[in-house]
Amino acid sequence: MPHHPNPHEHHTDEVHAPRPVHYAEQALLGAILLEPHQLTTIDALDAGHFSTHAHGTLWQAMRELPPPDPDTHRSSPAWLNAVLALARPHAPGLTATYLHNLIQVCPQPRHAPSYARMIRADHTRRTLLMHAERLAQTAADTTLPNPATTTLAQADALGQFLDTLSGQFAPHPGSLPRTLVHAIRAAQGGEEALDEEQLLLSTATAHPSTLKDMRWLLPDDFTLPLHSALWQCPTTLVHNGEPVDRVTLLWEAQHRGLLADGHGPDELIDLVSTPVGSPEHWGERVLQRALLSRAFDVGTRIAAYAQDPANTPHQLITGSRRALADLTSLRTRWQSSTSPRPPAARAPRGPAVARAGPPVRALTPGTRALR
Repeated sequence: MPHHPNPHEHHTDEVHAPRPVHYAEQALLGAILLEPHQLTTIDALDAGHFSTHAHGTLWQAMRELPPPDPDTHRSSPAWLNAVLALARPHAPGLTATYLHNLIQVCPQPRHAPSYARMIRADHTRRTLLMHAERLAQTAADTTLPNPATTTLAQADALGQFLDTLSGQFAPHPGSLPRTLVHAIRAAQGGEEALDEEQLLLSTATAHPSTLKDMRWLLPDDFTLPLHSALWQCPTTLVHNGEPVDRVTLLWEAQHRGLLADGHGPDELIDLVSTPVGSPEHWGERVLQRALLSRAFDVGTRIAAYAQDPANTPHQLITGSRRALADLTSLRTRWQSSTSPRPPAARAPRGPAVARAGPPVRALTPGTRALR
């Protein structure tokens, strides 16, 4: 018996079982081949929603041809032949035999609207995965000239896609995905990140008057716990109206138990003794790295939701919105840090300090950040 090639077969050494959406697509196409008049009951479905090129091509051909008269269609294969003739130039693997197979595997032609909803749901999952992976990749791309701006634009695109989904799927009681996702921080900077944090601590100690305008930077934004704890020393002193220098900072560090963690007084003083540039510059660098790390985590979390076939579209929408919300506070603080300040706020209270910082390698030997 001759073998008729299946346009969905992949001739590789490893054969994967078709996913459930494959059967939904076959059922829908078979239903329309049997009852072309049902095309009028299928809304918001186009060729791009199908998981395979051949199925999408068939669907496009069916939409382009006017439906035949039902009585004529029952006694003549003319419409089937016309569909095949229109689709085959774009999908040469299609055969008349495959079209007849589609008709045979369709369980119930009247269930065509349900099959279409399944196809849209699977397309939603695939598209959401694409947006999430793009967000994570953008956040981790160290070659971008404006990484924060580009990453936030990608987050906006993902949010707009979620808004579109909310209009496509009927309201449903909110439920979160059951997928377990472990937080993954992007490797943002390594030694460079630690150097920038040390430069921030040193410069903030030398120019503490700027700290009142840097409430947009929080301890959780630092990559090293020691740096996070040390950042709270000058900010607390400023808040309490106390003087800030290397000695007063060391005294505050002692009260916070930092000297009990194996770090001697000389080490901490050395760590905050290399001021370069301005605190705002290094603070923005630290905050940007925290923003990108959070965006990477959000992207990988949503991607994990989309890769789990157990999640319904409603769960994907709810879980993705929750994940994106985790980026909101950091985004707000980033916008606050980069927004132009009024002249009065920019006026220096002491010696003028340039906002732009020099290259990180301005650190002198022996002053690398403590690990």
